[in-house]
Order: sequence, then C-alpha cells, then structure tokens
Amino acid sequence: MEQSVREAYGRTLVELGRENPNIVVLDADLAKSTMTIMFAKEFPERFFDCGIAEQNMIGIAAGLAASGKIVFASTFAVFAPGRCYDQIRMSIAQPSLNVKLVTTHGGVTVGEDGASHQAVEDLALACSFPGFNVVVPADATEAAQAVRLAAQTCGPFYIRLTRPKVPPVYPPDYQFKLGQAATLREGNDVTIMGTGLMVDVALKAAQMLARDGIECRVLSMSSLKPLDEDAVVKAAQETGAIITVEEHLRHGGLGSAVAQVLAEKRPVPMSIIAINDTYSKSGKPEELLQKQGLTAANVESIARSLLLRKRSSD
Repeated sequence: MEQSVREAYGRTLVELGRENPNIVVLDADLAKSTMTIMFAKEFPERFFDCGIAEQNMIGIAAGLAASGKIVFASTFAVFAPGRCYDQIRMSIAQPSLNVKLVTTHGGVTVGEDGASHQAVEDLALACSFPGFNVVVPADATEAAQAVRLAAQTCGPFYIRLTRPKVPPVYPPDYQFKLGQAATLREGNDVTIMGTGLMVDVALKAAQMLARDGIECRVLSMSSLKPLDEDAVVKAAQETGAIITVEEHLRHGGLGSAVAQVLAEKRPVPMSIIAINDTYSKSGKPEELLQKQGLTAANVESIARSLLLRKRSSD
C-alpha cells in the first residue's frame, strides 16, 4: 500500500518530541503541507511558524541550534535551499550547526503547481554545502528512519521528501544507514541506481528486463552525501555498466556523484536518466514523469542500449 513520506516525517517528529525535550521545529507557513502541524499540535511551545519568510527561518534555526537545540526546519524544497542559499551557507554550513532541513514537494511531482514550485536544482545546491548530509528517502519507512537518524547525528542535514504517496520498496527488517547503499535486487548484467520515487521505477524496470533474462542489480542510493563509493565501485566491477535515475537535473545530483566516482576509480559505460537542462510545465505527476523520461519503460530501453555499449567495449 502506498504511503506518504510527509506523514511519516510528521509522525516521527512527534515521537522524537516525546523522547527529547531539546527538539524544536520551525516552518514557513506550510505546516499543513509539510506535516509539521502534527508536532505543532502536541508541542506548541516548541513549534515556531516563521511565516512566508524562509530566509528568516534559517537564521532563527541557526540561533536555536547555536543555543544547543536540535532543530528541524521545513518548507517546500523549492524554497530551501533555493530561496535561502546564502543564509544556509553562512548561518548553518560554515559553522556546521545542528540544523535538519527537511523539505517536501521535491522534484516535478508537485504536479499542477507548475515550474515555480518544482524543485529540480535543490540536490545540487544541498550537495554543494561542505559538511552537509543529503538524504532522499525512497519510501515512508526510510523517511522515518532517516529523520530519526538525523536527530541522533550532530551536524546539518538536508532531507528531501516528495508530495505523492509512494509504494514501499524495502523489506520489513530494513535499516537505513547514512553513507550506505541498499541492494534491493541482485544481478550481474547492469546496475540501476535510483533515489526517491525513482527507486520503485528502477525495480519495475529490472522486473521488465528479467523477462528476457537480463538480470539487473538495483541499488537504492538514498544517502546522496555521503555516497557509498564502495557500492558504486563494486557494481562497476561486477556488472560492468551503470544507470542512474533521479527526479532532478542531470547535473549536480546522483548521476554527477556516481560519474565522478567511476571516472576516478572504475570507468565503465554509464547512462544518466534525469531531467534535462530545462524547467518543466504544469501537469499531473505521471504526465510530467513521462515527459521527462522518468519511467520504467524508458529505463528499460536505456538499459538495453547500455548493454550493447557494454558488449562492444568488452
């Protein structure tokens, strides 16, 4: 059954609030959408709605963290880091404060809100901050675990959540670990790596390819920074070809990070499936994903082409 990663975030915040009185939560007039409203209702004295003033919210978050609080600050991904880049850089990244930026509505799947609300550059911005941990959960279980780990880990985090409900992709005993990829399917012909909503797409593409005897390894790369470089190198050594798929621009996200590792440590044929150098339009989430090629059918097609490149390079 599909579940909301935003609701998982809200519920986890409440649990953490009950466990630790040092946790405070900030929002920028979007508490009902980011689900921080759950924390606000139970702990009104520890919740601060900063209004439509995201840059001020970052400054307040930094001040609270400098005073010893564990701070969660939320808004839409298009507003942070987008509208707040300088404030995040100066007030959180440089002093390495204990602020957790958890944003929702990442990627193009915000749908009809259009390009002004579609965060397609946010991961590139977040990964550019030295010392930041960047996480893109693939389902509600992982979102809850990532939020809990962020609360327990000193230092700044950027956690990107999506608007739509998502299907579960992990087994019941799954445990999220920062800096570690999760192998969701074994295979030796090609590796498909995904983040967020695209992990489920990768699994579906692998199932389609398996009908023709093509066995794909599927890795969930939810920990974008730090990246599991060992898993990338191992996949390159054992499968000889790698595809990355992400709901983000081609540059600055998962594809860029994986390509850098491969270039330095184990070059193999690679394809990056992502949003091309363009902003999208208004439309239903499934229509926008189709337009950008972020579908299982397109991943399957790219995988077949990549296998031909792999064989020609052997």
